[in-house]
Amino acid sequence: MATEPRISIQSASQRKKSVAEEPVTSVLPGGDVPFDPSHEFNPDEEVLAALGYKSEFKREFSLFTTFCVSFAVLGLLPSFASTLFYGMGYAGTAGMTWGWIIAMIGIQCVAMSMAELCSSMPTSGGLYYASAVLAPPGWGPFAAWITGWSNWLAQVTAAPSVDYGVAAMILAAGSIQNPDYVPTNYQTFLLTVFIMLIHGVMSSFPTKWLAQVNSGGSTFNFIALIIVIILIPAGTDRVSRGLPKFTPSSEVWGTIYEGTSFPAGVSVLMSFIGVIWTMSGYDSPFHLAEECSNANVASPRAIVLTSGTGGLFGWFLQLVVAYTVVDIESVLDSDLGQPFAAYLMQCMPQKITLAILALTIIAGFAMGQGCMIAASRVTFAYARDDCFPLSKYWKQVNKTTQTPVNAVWFNCVIGILLLFLIFGGALAVGALFSIGAIAAFVAFTTPIFIRVFFVGNRFRAGPWNLGKFSIPIGVVASAFVALMVPILCLPSSTGADLTPDVMNWTCLVYGGPMLGVTIWWFVSARKWFKGPKVNIDHMMLGREGNMVEGEEVKGNDSGSEIVPDPKAVEEMETTKPRELQ
Repeated sequence: MATEPRISIQSASQRKKSVAEEPVTSVLPGGDVPFDPSHEFNPDEEVLAALGYKSEFKREFSLFTTFCVSFAVLGLLPSFASTLFYGMGYAGTAGMTWGWIIAMIGIQCVAMSMAELCSSMPTSGGLYYASAVLAPPGWGPFAAWITGWSNWLAQVTAAPSVDYGVAAMILAAGSIQNPDYVPTNYQTFLLTVFIMLIHGVMSSFPTKWLAQVNSGGSTFNFIALIIVIILIPAGTDRVSRGLPKFTPSSEVWGTIYEGTSFPAGVSVLMSFIGVIWTMSGYDSPFHLAEECSNANVASPRAIVLTSGTGGLFGWFLQLVVAYTVVDIESVLDSDLGQPFAAYLMQCMPQKITLAILALTIIAGFAMGQGCMIAASRVTFAYARDDCFPLSKYWKQVNKTTQTPVNAVWFNCVIGILLLFLIFGGALAVGALFSIGAIAAFVAFTTPIFIRVFFVGNRFRAGPWNLGKFSIPIGVVASAFVALMVPILCLPSSTGADLTPDVMNWTCLVYGGPMLGVTIWWFVSARKWFKGPKVNIDHMMLGREGNMVEGEEVKGNDSGSEIVPDPKAVEEMETTKPRELQ
């Protein structure tokens, strides 16, 4: 009986390379992909098809626009303003100066290792997909499950925490204008919900519009950051208050504020929560990879560009604040309810204070928008693999906008529900920031850890890679996060001073949900969740069970190469499903 002719990328498009030869971690047997003879694959579609997915989005993001979304999500100025309580409150100016440098070494290692994974596997699932591909045989679905839920917790709490910070700054500005006005939790809640709804509407628009809006927002973010870095030292009125214009360097770099009951070194490490939360947005290019042109090069570049630029300018911002703050304790205990506004009131004229707050609020609004977009892409990618209840609704792509609108509003509703923590007080709502810091970096590092300690030299790198420095950088990244996870769960007080009011609830608000999804895995999910789904069978690195009998994995300097046995391939061709022939 005659069989239908095979259609491959090479025969249909007359390319010199097949999809199997693309520099990606997962390759298809023989290089075949779901293919429409009337459509010629471009390089981005080939790479995505080699990972087992079909292109569903318009690729209207470039390196610059992807960086813009990522930098908007990073939001240095509003992020710093929202987390000043932790960075300054735990270790004072010393933690803000040399503490930031130490933290950035670990963070930059995480970013570079992540970028290497992104180049190899440029999919919306990102870290979740990478964990499944790289995990030891039999552990792929569980690794994807844990990574996915941890990353989703970070993503779904990002927009509400940012929008809460924006709302608090708006109301603090009102208090500065009218000293008799004291914001209430109810007002903060309603204003934050209103901002969330605006972002939900904006995030439902087409990709091209989103790229343009976020380019503008990111540009404003960067310009506002530069203005504030210049304006604070230039406009401070410390001299008129009987103080030197700047605090002496010996005090700024050498004095550690006793904001915790732990030794000074531990207090500095605890202050890293501000750095980690501020620098947790550089994974956005990974999640936007399926909407980015030349994704396996542009997306990893955007990751490293975001983390490097953010780290440098974030340190500059830390320095100008550290050299001009007057009284740390007054900043933390101010009735304004927003430490950054209280700091500005200490060392700046009222008009300049309001101007800086206005810039920060607008930048924060753009940041919240970027967070909402990134979170929706993560939810879509996980729903595509049926991670969530009612996933069939959240994985739908709107036919008009070509964006995952249902996923946007799913996240928006979850975020609004989380905002009820506002009524529990500052420490309760602070759990949003704690979840974001730990959940994000656990998700970031899980596939990096697997790649370093289980895959090793068998890893098949993409066109953007770290070469011989890949393993050492991955080790530093893994060690940094392993150290910081328990540190960030420590309470600021100990002994008799430790009460429920000052308890660090991070271990509960993050550990509780993660314990729940782990139990869910062993009770039910392991029976039906098989990890990232693909459109046709594909090979995962290091999976003997997924290889055709007779194949072997050979290591070389560039990674691993799957070498099929000719007889095994011929046998596979006669037994593969008809639609793949």
